[in-house]
Amino acid sequence: MSSITIGPTARQPADPAERSALLFWMIFTGLSIFAVILLWRFGLIHLMLTSDRTYISSVIAVLYIVTCGHCFLRTRAIAREGAAARRCRAVLAAAGGGKALDASGAALPRGLVRDHIDSLVTKAAAQDYRPVDQTLLLRTLADRLRGSNGFGAFVSDTLMKLGLLGTIIGFIIMLAPIAGLDAADKVAMRSSMGMMSDGMAVAMYTTLAGLIGSILVRIQYYMLDAATQRVFSDAVVLTETYVTPALERRHDG
Repeated sequence: MSSITIGPTARQPADPAERSALLFWMIFTGLSIFAVILLWRFGLIHLMLTSDRTYISSVIAVLYIVTCGHCFLRTRAIAREGAAARRCRAVLAAAGGGKALDASGAALPRGLVRDHIDSLVTKAAAQDYRPVDQTLLLRTLADRLRGSNGFGAFVSDTLMKLGLLGTIIGFIIMLAPIAGLDAADKVAMRSSMGMMSDGMAVAMYTTLAGLIGSILVRIQYYMLDAATQRVFSDAVVLTETYVTPALERRHDG
């Protein structure tokens, strides 16, 4: 029996991995927003903000939101680089794809992978198309792909330290009234107990906010680093499979 194909066959389905990094970030952020809405609905966030007189929890929240925006921009950039790398592979894998290396790779999609291929072609031409060692160029590509991803580790550590700072300040507030406490003065005892309760609230809420913020930032940038590593691996496979053999064939020719 002959097979029947329904629909156009010239257009290939989109690679689901093209937007996987951005999609995972959006899913994770959506779940985080849903959790925040629930906490706000039950009044826990309002309780934390009103109980923390040092406003360290508010600083942690603002810094976390800014970091989420930075992570979104970096994830979108990596997703675009991954899509460009796959289009480069499709061009070079096609019949006569080696011609795309001519004219500084103008036929290839723009991106860091194309810039790496251009540098590789220039280096090969400068040494008469002998076997090319691209180790140093790959290190440069890795650094350019990582970009400012290290900002995530810095913020995660900062959030943790802000939480610890709030813990120390809270304990100072809690223990400050004990020095001049008179057990016979009931009014002073009641006031001291209130200050100790406020200090304990500051210590606990700031520690909790710092720990949660640090963990969530770590998760986001772990996904970003994994996506960056996949793009770099695709670039290595692309150049080792299609680019360097084509350049070496020019030397043999």
